[in-house]
Amino acid sequence: MANQFNVLDTRLQLCCGNGGYTREGFCYVPDSDRGNHSVCAIMTEEFLQFSKSQGNDLITPNPLYDFEGLKAGDKWCLCAIRWLHAQQANVAPPVILQATNKKSLEVIPLELLKAHEYTR
Repeated sequence: MANQFNVLDTRLQLCCGNGGYTREGFCYVPDSDRGNHSVCAIMTEEFLQFSKSQGNDLITPNPLYDFEGLKAGDKWCLCAIRWLHAQQANVAPPVILQATNKKSLEVIPLELLKAHEYTR
């Protein structure tokens, strides 16, 4: 997995402390990841509420999965389709392209990701 690439076709960078399907902080997409957790995004309150309304509560801690819950400003590896649905609902969180896996391009056009690129 260490040799995966981002949407800019360079080495995939770290997204967050313990996020992603593998909980390694990289938005790796192993074959077992049917959700394609490839988009490194910075959480917003609007997105978190949208996700919760869609049945995926990322706010509430879940000790069973060693999940502390997310808040606005946290970085996390999102499912590509969930991010796309949020974009269609005008609540897509900003993305870090260098940490967004190339696998996201199977679902989201690069131009759309670039339009939501996080800039400091």
